[in-house]
Amino acid sequence: MQLPQDDTNRPQAEAFRAFIRDAGFPCVGAKSALSKGQMRILVARNITSAWDDMRIYPALMAFAARYRRRPDLFQSFAVIFEGPGDLDEEGFEQHLWDRVQSLADKDAWLGHPWDGRVAQEPDSPHFSLSFAGEAFFVVGLHPNASRPARRFSSPALVFNLHAQFEQLREAGRYEKLRSSILQRDEALAGSVNPMLARHGEASEARQYSGRAVGEGWRCPFRPRGANAGGADVR
Repeated sequence: MQLPQDDTNRPQAEAFRAFIRDAGFPCVGAKSALSKGQMRILVARNITSAWDDMRIYPALMAFAARYRRRPDLFQSFAVIFEGPGDLDEEGFEQHLWDRVQSLADKDAWLGHPWDGRVAQEPDSPHFSLSFAGEAFFVVGLHPNASRPARRFSSPALVFNLHAQFEQLREAGRYEKLRSSILQRDEALAGSVNPMLARHGEASEARQYSGRAVGEGWRCPFRPRGANAGGADVR
């Protein structure tokens, strides 16, 4: 595996920071991470290829380790892919899960435990991904996303720590922040995002790609074992 490198000055990283800074971009959490200097960005080649997975995974592990040492609020890890720019929503969703599966398989092979606060089974309303023992929520963006907030010039995956949502809940700040994001997203798109749900109400896997999926949708993610499941039963 390759050690994490600094992609701060790559054109794709600069474009992503400009995207987040735009006044209309609704996620105030991402804006806070960027303004605090707590958004790590890695630029990879192609989301349809496993070429850079061995760069992405150690960078993700390093990000989790930094958070454990200093669990400040509003930290994000973004992987910006150079292409392709012509994926439709279903194609992007497929390759998002291909990349996530590859990273999860490496995590399992290295023996990292699944974060016991969340479930491994993607149909569970308590599901989150887990890398290096930390649970993550993933936000996918790409040029052909139907929601404007997800419509970035390159395919991208943003990894957000589940523990930070819990920190916000414990501090009594979660609902206010969520309400602000929803209102801003509705103002940008002209409609409420039909896929949003709180953790514990429906599987967050339905939200990752940004595509509106029906009740019959099944997540392609393969958990580690037939008895997969987390301790979280909230």
